[in-house]
Amino acid sequence: MTMATPEREIRKPLPEITPVTQPFWEAAAKGKLVMQRCSACRSWIWCPRPACVECGSENLRWTPLSGHGKVFAFTVIREVVGRALRGFARDIPYVTAWIDLDEGPRFCSNVVECSADQVAIGMDVEVVFEEARQGVFLPKFRPLSGSHPE
Repeated sequence: MTMATPEREIRKPLPEITPVTQPFWEAAAKGKLVMQRCSACRSWIWCPRPACVECGSENLRWTPLSGHGKVFAFTVIREVVGRALRGFARDIPYVTAWIDLDEGPRFCSNVVECSADQVAIGMDVEVVFEEARQGVFLPKFRPLSGSHPE
């Protein structure tokens, strides 16, 4: 007689916190959205890097953002494909979106706190932070109250 082994919980992959990204994660833990900005050419830098991708300057500053923006584009994930993403199965369906932040940069994240069918291009959103594990908060976006796409 064989015994079934209990199904082990499959966890979602989480970002690696490095010295370059640590200020982002520290701000997120405080409920603040920040992004690097080049002091030389004023370009926004995302994903965090040690130098500006536009001009090569290493003079980057972590700059606060309002956390407000609009959905630029999105997709609804309705199926987990491959073993690496099995940790997301409980979230299906979920929305991955490009958000145009009010300050100008574009940020990729999830739209939460509404059904996937309610997400629309041009929808006004605001950042919220979801604790993925103790001390690690992921920025996600929810619709602003009364938001309707233009």
